[in-house]
Order: sequence, then structure tokens, then C-alpha cells
Amino acid sequence: MDLRVFVEPQQGATYADQLAVAQRAEECGYGAFFRSDHLLAMGREGLPGPTETWTTLGAIARETTTIRLGTLMTSVTFRLPGLLAATVAQVDEMSGGRVEFGFGAGWFEAEHAAYGIPFADNAGRFDQLEEALAIITGLWNTPVGEKFNHPGPLWPITDSPALPKPTQPHIPILIGGQGRRRTPQLTARYADEFNLPFVSRETATRQFGRVRDALSEAGRNPADLVWSSALVICVGKDDTEIRRRAEAIGRDVDELRTNGLCGTPAEVVDTLGKWAEIGSQRTYLQMLDMADLDHLDLIASEVMPQV
Repeated sequence: MDLRVFVEPQQGATYADQLAVAQRAEECGYGAFFRSDHLLAMGREGLPGPTETWTTLGAIARETTTIRLGTLMTSVTFRLPGLLAATVAQVDEMSGGRVEFGFGAGWFEAEHAAYGIPFADNAGRFDQLEEALAIITGLWNTPVGEKFNHPGPLWPITDSPALPKPTQPHIPILIGGQGRRRTPQLTARYADEFNLPFVSRETATRQFGRVRDALSEAGRNPADLVWSSALVICVGKDDTEIRRRAEAIGRDVDELRTNGLCGTPAEVVDTLGKWAEIGSQRTYLQMLDMADLDHLDLIASEVMPQV
């Protein structure tokens, strides 16, 4: 099981906070540092305010050397796809080829209203996602010296030089969520990894099955896809430490034991084993208290070696 760190900076974190987590995660041997792509906090003020996702990852790329960097998930509503393709390719070059691109349709209408960003209905946002995936992959895959054209309908592109190119021959693309039809279809067409955030194992089993069916229909081997989950993490050496960490993020211990990864290192290893049994190969650990770097150390020393 590959363990990765996932943070939610919109809830209240500076660039320096995120850099500290990314650097400690790199030191501890986590597989990647991922962050959300949001502009508005949920359930709190989120001071000092949001940080722009790809600006932040570009800066972190220059202050780290080995850890992979990415998003769960970049929202299609926030950026025009042509410019987004150039941005992600540039951050990939800045990192020496360590970027992974999680991409989704967006869902939080209030943050769009708060920053004047158009927010289409669900079908419209999936139309945007589908076309943006075609544009971004088309731009990245166009050979140097050739031009990329795309007829639209949302974002027609004419004679693009399709530059810059990513450093990696192929930037891994993550798609996720519980959509029953278009999510599996887009995963089968474009994704290298399928992610399910914050769901039960029963829900994950059903959705993994839908995605496997879509892969088979598209002629892809499900074994070629990475299967992953995202869960809030709360680990402690004893009940007192577990309770302290749960209280710090405003959560109930019993609820976290049911819906997340919570308990002693042995309990968390057991829960991760149950996720592995349904096919999950990678877990994004949602670290809601970004100041608690000791939490990262504990997981790395007591959980990671056992999974």
C-alpha cells in the first residue's frame, strides 16, 4: 500500500505551512504530497485565506527533490484548459518530472459565487471536463514542431504550437468520484489512476466494479490502472493521543474509526489491510492538522513499514 499525504489548505494554511508538510513528508518517505483545489473554507473561516493550487505546487517543486506532487482534484471550472495544460507542464519541468494531475468537474458552488467563477450544472461541468481532458492530453501529446487543433464546441483551438511540453513522457492523470456513467467512461478513456475519496468500503467496491466494467468495454486491462482511496487520518500511540488529535480537527473518535483511518498504528494497519482486500493500492491520508508534523513521523515509523 502506497501512502501519500493529502492536505486541505483552504481550511486555513499558508504556503509555509504546506511547504513544511511537503518537506517532512519527503523526509519520511511518503509517496507524494497532494493538495485540494479550493478557494473557500468549509465550516470555518479559513484564515489567512486560500492559496492558488498550481502556484503553490510550483513553489514547493523548487523546495523538494524526490516527492511527487499533485492534486485531488484540480477543478475544471477554475482555469481554461489550454492555459492549464501549459501551467501543469511548467510545474512538471520545475519539479524535474514529479507532477501527477488529478482532474475533476468541481462541486462547491459557493466558492464559485464568492470569486465570480461561472458554475454550470452537473451535466455542463462534465461536458467541460470531457473536453478539457481532450484538449490537455492533445496539447501534451502533439509532437514538437506540429500544431494542435480542436474544433470545440466549448474551447475551439486553432494551430496551437502545443508548448511547453511536460518533462515526463506522460503525466499520470487521476480521475475519481462516484458518478455511475460518465466518471467510469472518462476514467477508461484518460486515467492512469482512479480515486475514491471519503467513502465506505462497500461504496468503493461498487464503484470500483463500475470502473472495471468501463475499462473492459474500452479494451483496457483493469490491472493497468492504479486504484486508490482518500481517508482522514488520526493515529495515536494510545487513546489519549488519539483523542487529542481527533479533538484538534473537530472530529469524534468513534466516528473516525468508522469513516476514516483512526486508532493505534496496529488498528490503522488492519484497516488499510481491509482496503487492500477490495483492491485499493494507494491511500491518500487527509492530514487536517497541518501543524502536527509529529503525526507524519508516527505514521511513517509505525504504519508505513507494515503496509
